Amino acid sequence: MSLQPLQPFVYTSLPGRVIFGRGTLSQVGHEIQSLGCSKAVILTTPGHSKKGEALKADLGSLAVGIYTNATLHNPTHVADDAVELVKALGADCVVALGGGSTIGLAKGIALRTDLPQIVVPTTYSGSEATPLIGQTENGLKTTQKTIKVLPEVIIYDVNLSLSLPVQITITSGFNAIAHALEALYSTEVNPITDMLAEQGIGRLVTALQVLHKDPQNIEARSDALYGAWACGTCLAGVSMALHHKLCHTLGGTFNLPHAETHTILLPHTIAYNEPFAVAAMAKASRILGTPSVGKGVFDLGKNLGAPCSLKDIGMKEEDLERAADIAMKSPYPNPAPLERAKILGLLRDAYEGRRPA
Repeated sequence: MSLQPLQPFVYTSLPGRVIFGRGTLSQVGHEIQSLGCSKAVILTTPGHSKKGEALKADLGSLAVGIYTNATLHNPTHVADDAVELVKALGADCVVALGGGSTIGLAKGIALRTDLPQIVVPTTYSGSEATPLIGQTENGLKTTQKTIKVLPEVIIYDVNLSLSLPVQITITSGFNAIAHALEALYSTEVNPITDMLAEQGIGRLVTALQVLHKDPQNIEARSDALYGAWACGTCLAGVSMALHHKLCHTLGGTFNLPHAETHTILLPHTIAYNEPFAVAAMAKASRILGTPSVGKGVFDLGKNLGAPCSLKDIGMKEEDLERAADIAMKSPYPNPAPLERAKILGLLRDAYEGRRPA
């Protein structure tokens, strides 16, 4: 086998402890104490409040409270409210039990207080592996990259993902895949993130096809959770491009659901960049087993019953022009030149649910 010559690269390894397995939720107490902490506040969404209360009971005196108002797109007022509770209780760490919304809240608290985080993901968003935080204020979502929000401990318990509904399984899986696909053509591309991207995409694509028909398949659940970590770690190691910019624009400004927005936009943002990222797309094409990555991602989503159209998740046609305007603000690196007319065309295709040309 002939290997391609290595190009110069820079890779920054990020600190953090990862625990992966089945039944690992039981290790939260040990990890709290390992951090030198003894007063944790549990964080959940309203939908996970019962699981949060059960964890609080299991932790006994190690948990001093619970906050159950984590919500989509991480509004700043929610994080401010949670910080008030954390300070009032004298907490010395937070434990996030949930998906991207809960993890985002934990990061928001860490950003404001420097408290350590233990994160127990229940979806495949991959956010837990990144030093990135998105926050929404006055209808505008902004993203910040800082080591202050990187969780100290991630506990992956495959058992917790068994109850994840199939639709959320698929869309949160696509959310993670988006991290890795964009990492392949990042301006900071390097062989370490390339390796993780290929592993993450490959594991998730295979696992999602199994879980669509057999959501209790423990091996596929394990592969999907590992894939989410690998894809999230890619996002941590490089800068992102057009896809993530558009997702934050649509989600934060128009209050569209995060994972579904990723799922719908991904084929179109990939197709937009495909002619300008030939080497990266060759790798992705090999993993997906399809000559066109954009078309292949679209077909995969459709075959798995994923949403294909922005109008089906609440986007209004009259807002497409404004979305294109916002996406053109604050320049960011992207393989293809950023042209408003073409981005608007991309958004129109995604709005209608058309297969990329």
